[in-house]
Amino acid sequence: MPDSEVVYSPSALDFDVKSFVDQSGGYLSEYSQYLATTGITTGAEVIQRVATENSINPRLLLALLEYQSGWVYGSEPGGSLEYPLGREVKRDEGLYKQLAWAVNQLSIGYYGWREGRLTEIKFNDGVTARLAPDLNSGTAALQYYFAQFYDSERWLAALDMENGFPALYEAMFGSPWVRALSVEPLYPPDLVQPPLILPFMVDQIWSYSGGPHGAWERDGAWAAVDFAPGSLVPGCFDTDVYTVAAAPGLIVRSDDGVVTIDLDGDGREQTGWVLLYLHLAEKGRVPAGTWVERGDLLGHPSCEGGFSTGTHLHFARKYNGEWIMADGPLPFVLSGWTVHAGDKAYEGTLIRGERTIPANPLSPFESRIIRRNTDP
Repeated sequence: MPDSEVVYSPSALDFDVKSFVDQSGGYLSEYSQYLATTGITTGAEVIQRVATENSINPRLLLALLEYQSGWVYGSEPGGSLEYPLGREVKRDEGLYKQLAWAVNQLSIGYYGWREGRLTEIKFNDGVTARLAPDLNSGTAALQYYFAQFYDSERWLAALDMENGFPALYEAMFGSPWVRALSVEPLYPPDLVQPPLILPFMVDQIWSYSGGPHGAWERDGAWAAVDFAPGSLVPGCFDTDVYTVAAAPGLIVRSDDGVVTIDLDGDGREQTGWVLLYLHLAEKGRVPAGTWVERGDLLGHPSCEGGFSTGTHLHFARKYNGEWIMADGPLPFVLSGWTVHAGDKAYEGTLIRGERTIPANPLSPFESRIIRRNTDP
C-alpha cells in the first residue's frame, strides 16, 4: 500500500466520503451513533471525523470496514453491530471507537516503521516475523494491522494481492499505485521546516511538560510536544494566558479543543505544512477562516478536546498529511530550541546552544521555558 493511501494525503483531496457511502448503498449509509461532542452522527460523518482527526486516508478506513464487516456495500451488517472491525473489547464498542482503535494500530505500524521503533510483528498464534527492510511505511502499516487479528496463515491470505485486502481495495477505488505516482514522495528530500516560534506569548513562564509523543491517538507518530502555562494550581484550571500562532497561515479547523493552521493558505489540511494545536478552550478560541500572522492570539490552553490530566497545549506538525516526527530528519525547532526525544514517549529535552530543558509533566523549575523578544 503506498504511503499516500494510508495518510490523509493529496491523493484524497477530491474524495467525498458522504457521496461514496451514499452511492454504495450499504448498511453504513443508514448507520448512525451518538457521540458526546457531535450528537447523532452518521456513518459517513464518523469516517470523515476519524480520518480528519488522525490524518488517515478515508479510503483506507472504508476498505477495512468493508473487508471486515461488509458494511459499505452489504445491506445486512456482517459481524457484530457493536464491533464491526472485530475488536471485541467493551471500551472499543461502536463504529467510532472501533475505527479509532484501528487507526492506532495503523499508526503504530506506519510511524513505528518510519521511526525505526518497529522491526517485527507478532501474530495471535504466537509466531513472530521480522519486517522486510525494503518495505515502505504504508505496507508496514497494513502488515502490522492485520497481525493484530490473524494467525500467520490468515495474515498471508489477507495480504494476498489477488484475493485479499489489496484486491478489494483496488476494486473499490482503483489502483492506489497509479494515484501515488502523482503525489509521492509525500515530502521531498530537500524539505525544510519553516521558521516557527514557541507557541505562547513573550515573557510568560511556561513549562516543557511533555517530550515527543503520539500526535493524536496515544501511540503512533511521536510528533507532538506539550507545554503548560505557569500556575500554582494543579490539574485542569481556567487561565487568561494565550497560545499564539507559531507561523502565519489560515485557520482551517477550530472545534472540539482543536485549532489547525494551514501554512500554505489553500484551506486543505492534506497539503503542505499544517500545525495542530490541541486542548484550546472554546471561550476565546480563534474561528475557522481567520488568517493569522506569527504571534497572533489563538486561544487559551485548557483540558478541552480529548484526554487531559491538566491544562496544557499539545502541539504537532504534519506535511502533506503525514505527521512529522519531532526528533527526526526534519527536527522540530521552536524559537531556536530543538526538540529531542527520550527513550519513552513524553520524555526528552529542548536544546538551544549550551542550554538544555528536560520535559517533565510535574512542571518543576528545571522545565521552565520563556519566549523572549530576542529569540530567533
